Amino acid sequence: MEISTLNFLKKLEQNNNREWFNEHKKLFTAAREDVLSFVEELIREIAGFDKEIGKVDAQKSLFRIYRDTRFSHNKDPYKTNFGANIGYRNAGYYLNIQPKQSFLAGGIYMLENDKLKALRKEISGNAEAFQKIVDEESFRRYFGGLSEEGKLKRVPAGFEKEDPMAEYLKLKHFVAVRPVSDKELLEKDAPKKFAEIYRSLKPLKDFLNAPFL
Repeated sequence: MEISTLNFLKKLEQNNNREWFNEHKKLFTAAREDVLSFVEELIREIAGFDKEIGKVDAQKSLFRIYRDTRFSHNKDPYKTNFGANIGYRNAGYYLNIQPKQSFLAGGIYMLENDKLKALRKEISGNAEAFQKIVDEESFRRYFGGLSEEGKLKRVPAGFEKEDPMAEYLKLKHFVAVRPVSDKELLEKDAPKKFAEIYRSLKPLKDFLNAPFL
């Protein structure tokens, strides 16, 4: 990753308007190409332990920089980050590139209600296997645990309050997040190091995809 990519995002945050963006389109193009190359290398590294990821198209994994402002109070036309969703199924790996706010993540986010219920049933019915995954040493070391964003206060309908997995069943998203510094992002071997971190997410990713195969 080139520092010029982070510099572009900093400038975009300060000048989030179409006039500035169109005048500096070359900076965007160069930054996007840099991110694309980074993601391509990351995909190759991840494919070393997760073969299906080798089929992922880096171009298609990148999110557009243009924001959908139709239903948002924030009318800024552009995102101030680059994001890549690396995976084929519901659960996968995610990379966020943003000055001082970059992170690695994996899992499953914003499932439809029927799929969310199916996943909760999978966790409840396979408690020991799921607990082993989230307690695994490398997963804990890199991610600490699952994000509790949007966590319910009560066990959802259809599940027992005394279920051993009750705290996990309250989750609406099954995601693990690890912040990464600008320094880590700019290291020459960052894709290799990031892939090793993602390796600790593979058992979780596979478990979360199992009900939908």
